[in-house]
Amino acid sequence: MLALSAYPDRPVTIIIGFPPGTGTDTVTRIVADRLSQRMGQQFLVDNKVGVAGSIGAGIAAKAKPDGYTLLVSASAPMSINPHIYKNLTYNPLTDFTPIGMLVWLPYLMVVNPSDPANTLQQFLSNAQKSPTPVSYGSTGNGATSNLVMSVLAKRAGVDMTQIPYKGSSQAQADVIGGQLPVTFDTLSSSIAMVRAGKLKPLAVSTLKRTELAPEIPTVAEQGFAGFEIGAWLGLFGPLGLPPAIQKTLLNEINSILQEPETRAKLAKSGAEVRMSTNAGEFALFIKNDNENTGKLIREFNIKPME
Repeated sequence: MLALSAYPDRPVTIIIGFPPGTGTDTVTRIVADRLSQRMGQQFLVDNKVGVAGSIGAGIAAKAKPDGYTLLVSASAPMSINPHIYKNLTYNPLTDFTPIGMLVWLPYLMVVNPSDPANTLQQFLSNAQKSPTPVSYGSTGNGATSNLVMSVLAKRAGVDMTQIPYKGSSQAQADVIGGQLPVTFDTLSSSIAMVRAGKLKPLAVSTLKRTELAPEIPTVAEQGFAGFEIGAWLGLFGPLGLPPAIQKTLLNEINSILQEPETRAKLAKSGAEVRMSTNAGEFALFIKNDNENTGKLIREFNIKPME
């Protein structure tokens, strides 16, 4: 077994399944830079893009469990994709060693500034009076943007129609341009347009108001108690990662996430720090999130994608 004092003695690769410039990429690079500085070896980010993050997850699952190939996964590859995509090359519950949670990415409901609604309840009231279902933008079946609006629409008793986009930026552009009434997007992707006055925020999807934008009310406080849907990011190793390395990495990331400068950088990127007390806690969270997301996908009859 690799001695704890020897780890790491060469560069470590952190795989992510999303492109450069995404929220996952930005958060991973902030954490990787600090790991490099603290642990005396390079932590290199490797973007393996495809199938909503599943390509990267599949590659990481098959890596040697020696601590030199890690994965930062968003919630989609672990909790959403297994219920949507056929023939994935990994099982999120049995093929990884969970290390720890990193951040939560809140979702923000935004409309065009000219929309007459200034609150979530006003928007939903107008939608109920609409003779046709209100269209909303998403990034496809089972995406968080699809799930969060589906759950809200059902609880509100409002008919809404999903308009899938290749990326959230395209949906956001159509809301700004007036071609699309509304979308839920990550706060990190939409807050700049909100600050610039190009989008009007109606609600954030966190249970309590996020410290990243405390002026924006939550869905929960506007009549939907207990409502919270968002995306999370966490650090994983392949199955069989030595417990000593698992513990070392958890301790390191938790120390990094408590640094004021790191927290400020993450906040600027629209990420809310959420740490795991231990790896077992994180593993249980993943199991519950996978199960709960699967129930939502079945409840809303979201079809598997070929």
